[in-house]
Amino acid sequence: MNTETNPAETPIQPKRTALLIWMIVSQIITVLSLIPWLLMAGLSVMAFDSGVTAEAWTIVIVVWSYPIIPLLLVIAAWIAYKRRKNTVAAVLSGFSFAPPLLCIAFIWASNAIWFAQNGGLDAFRP
Repeated sequence: MNTETNPAETPIQPKRTALLIWMIVSQIITVLSLIPWLLMAGLSVMAFDSGVTAEAWTIVIVVWSYPIIPLLLVIAAWIAYKRRKNTVAAVLSGFSFAPPLLCIAFIWASNAIWFAQNGGLDAFRP
C-alpha cells in the first residue's frame, strides 16, 4: 500500500497569517470593550431607582446580556477559522466588537443632528 501523497493532488492552502492577526486584534478590542461595559452594568441597576417597571428590567437585561453576543461571535469565528471559512471568520470576528462602535457612532450622529438643528455651539454662548 502506497502511503505517499502526490504533490500534484495536494491542494495548496493559502497563508492565513493576516486573518489570524486580525482575529487576535479584533478579539483584544472586544475584551477592551468590556471595560466600559463593567461601568454601564453597575450603573444599569439605577434604572430601578424610580421603582420596578418593565422598562427598568428591559434596560438591565439588555445591558447585562451584552457580553453574550461577543462571546458567541468569537466562538463562531474560531469555528469558521478551523473549517477554513476565512471570510466568515473575519466578518464574525469583526462583528464581535461592532456593538460598542455602533453605539458610539449613533450617539455622535444624534449629537451632530441636535447641534445642527439648534444653532451649534452658538446656542451655548451668553
